[in-house]
Amino acid sequence: MPFLTIAFPVFNPIALQIGPIAIRWYALAYICGIVLGWIYARSLVKKERLWGGPAPITLLQLDDFILWVTIGIIVGGRTGYVLFYNPAFFVQHPAEILQLWNGGMSFHGGFLGCVAAVMLFARNNGISILSLGDITTAVGPIGLFLGRLANFINSELWGRPADDSVPWAMVFPNGGPLPRHPSQLYEAGLEGILLFTILAVMIRMGALKRPGLILGSFIAIYAFARITGEFFREPDPQLGFLWGGLTMGMLLSVPMIIAGAILIVMAWRRKTPEHI
Repeated sequence: MPFLTIAFPVFNPIALQIGPIAIRWYALAYICGIVLGWIYARSLVKKERLWGGPAPITLLQLDDFILWVTIGIIVGGRTGYVLFYNPAFFVQHPAEILQLWNGGMSFHGGFLGCVAAVMLFARNNGISILSLGDITTAVGPIGLFLGRLANFINSELWGRPADDSVPWAMVFPNGGPLPRHPSQLYEAGLEGILLFTILAVMIRMGALKRPGLILGSFIAIYAFARITGEFFREPDPQLGFLWGGLTMGMLLSVPMIIAGAILIVMAWRRKTPEHI
């Protein structure tokens, strides 16, 4: 092991076990992310000054929405992983599609599931789609941060091999003998802490008064953060590097940059908040 290389702190993948019931860190990250996100979202809805008046959604509607978005994240995330990252395997083993406890969730698929949940719930309840999207994405970095920490604990989605100039490189138990970038922690910082901080500052500066501005900013900034993280992350073995050394995560993030930029421009062109 190279000098100063950090040994990976091996964790038990099961966070809590009561008899035959085992709760894994991955599931716990999802649960905590949803609960903390719900608490933060409620605090945003209660503060009328952030909206320039009453929030476009009531607390009761927000409580109902949590179930919708939870289903959207899980169904979309799993479907995205199956279709984007390992379709050949799941065609041969369809029963494993439902085995979420074995891991395998796609952010891009989960995001599309969120979009579907937002659109359906907003339409059914007469709520602004863009404002509901703003609330949803404002709390999104919380789940992303916890999810990346769970990836690190599970010793999965580790980084590319690192040289001796990276003293914090780690030898992962299932990543071979080479020291690697702890890219899960990089992504936790970029997609979680940094993204949350930027959006929180924007909200305090009045961004929620322009429907779609937080939504567009989340999409674009996440995409840049994901592309940056992909430079240090080992590609999924079943896919490897694609055209020109790009990865699937990079390719899926490009449309997000375009969509985010369009939403930001549309939000800034609005002189007054509108509900659509």
